Amino acid sequence: MIDDPYFYLAAIPAVLIVGISKGGMGGGLGILAVPIMALVIHPFQAAAIMLPILCVMDLVGMWSFRGSYDKTNLKIVLPAAILGITFAALTYQYLSEAHIKLMVGMIAAGFTINYWYRKIRKVPEKITTPDPVTGGFWGMLAGFTSFSVHAGGPPINIYLLPQKLNKTLFVGTTVVFFTVVNYVKLIPYTMLGLLNYSNLTTSLALIGLAPVGVYLGIYLHHRINEFWFYLLCYSLLFVTGIKLIYEGALGLQ
Repeated sequence: MIDDPYFYLAAIPAVLIVGISKGGMGGGLGILAVPIMALVIHPFQAAAIMLPILCVMDLVGMWSFRGSYDKTNLKIVLPAAILGITFAALTYQYLSEAHIKLMVGMIAAGFTINYWYRKIRKVPEKITTPDPVTGGFWGMLAGFTSFSVHAGGPPINIYLLPQKLNKTLFVGTTVVFFTVVNYVKLIPYTMLGLLNYSNLTTSLALIGLAPVGVYLGIYLHHRINEFWFYLLCYSLLFVTGIKLIYEGALGLQ
């Protein structure tokens, strides 16, 4: 188990942030966890430590948002995400973390800038509906990026946010999506040796924070109206996009 106190100074707030995001603040906030932990350990080790914790959080989220999900969207994005995970696992040794972060960051930031531009110019907002082609693309990209750096939030949000789902339905759909994605990821993570004894025992030391963060997110979720909820979602999507662009550009130097 990691015994470096500086690691826990980074890991404890990182785990709580992910829990808050999964508990109802579905705007990509949880994507900050791996970069925070990567300040003191290797990013891939950070991702491996986070995965069992994410799985516990997902169970709490599933119970809290039980029955609140969009079945049509899940039928589209889940098979695509599993394909994305499979492709990421097969190309794991060739993946550049910097390139993945840069790609996801540019997509997230660009999508949000376009949304705000249309708001400022008062362009009529087009509310989308579930679409197999669009959902398949973003679902596959979410699975691919989730495998590498747990960065599946921006792609799936880009697909779901324009549908203007009820906020509880939106969060419940993302909870089911990431529960399936994270449990599927356990298979390739184990086969690749990422879930070793050191990482698992470190996860166990932090896992008690999982329900604390999730329930804090649920508390906040029920106290924010839909206007502010979606404003926060798009703002967090933009912030995480810029963060990923910075991390990716830094990694390419």
